[in-house]
Amino acid sequence: MIRIAVAEDNSFLAKAISDKIEIFDELKLKFISQNGAELIEMLEEDINVDIILMDIQMPLMDGIKATEIVRSKYPQIKIVMLTVFNDDENIYNAIKAGANGYLLKDTDPEMLFNGLKEVLNGGASMNPSIALKALNLLRDPIEPRIEKETEEINLTKREQEILEQIAKGLNHHQIAANLVISSSTVRKHIENVYKKMQVHNKVEAIQKGIKNKLIS
Repeated sequence: MIRIAVAEDNSFLAKAISDKIEIFDELKLKFISQNGAELIEMLEEDINVDIILMDIQMPLMDGIKATEIVRSKYPQIKIVMLTVFNDDENIYNAIKAGANGYLLKDTDPEMLFNGLKEVLNGGASMNPSIALKALNLLRDPIEPRIEKETEEINLTKREQEILEQIAKGLNHHQIAANLVISSSTVRKHIENVYKKMQVHNKVEAIQKGIKNKLIS
């Protein structure tokens, strides 16, 4: 039996992760924490955990800091980052903090299960795209790469408002109602935002917005 703890602040995603775990008889979900600080508190009450599935962006204490603390206090516990962030900086920081694996949240249940078993057997579980990025990080100096990822993106005040609304998960009609503009105007602004940020969808826009401090 593989005993698992989850650190995830989004209740919908936490439920999705829980559902994947419950598919397999060999996996047992011990508890779900909403941030790194709560995770540390729960581990102090119960350290009978084999693997932690760790989100990166969480309130109070993020997954990178929590990983550092867990690796220091409970080195026997394996940590697999489970996140939407696949950029060089987060991969580098997670590996540096001591993560044993790095998987994306859209990983299918079978791959997640095999990844957990691989980590317990001493391996390092990663999505193929993540593994390639990790390999590139070994080849190239990390500091210059990270600096290049912070770009100067000049959004207008209205485009900034649109990006913030997108980050809240609102659709075109909701954004139009909130900003008192038409849906067609919202679409045009979103096109401009994507073009300036050089992204293709909402997830990429949110990731880049957080990285470049356009979204708080």
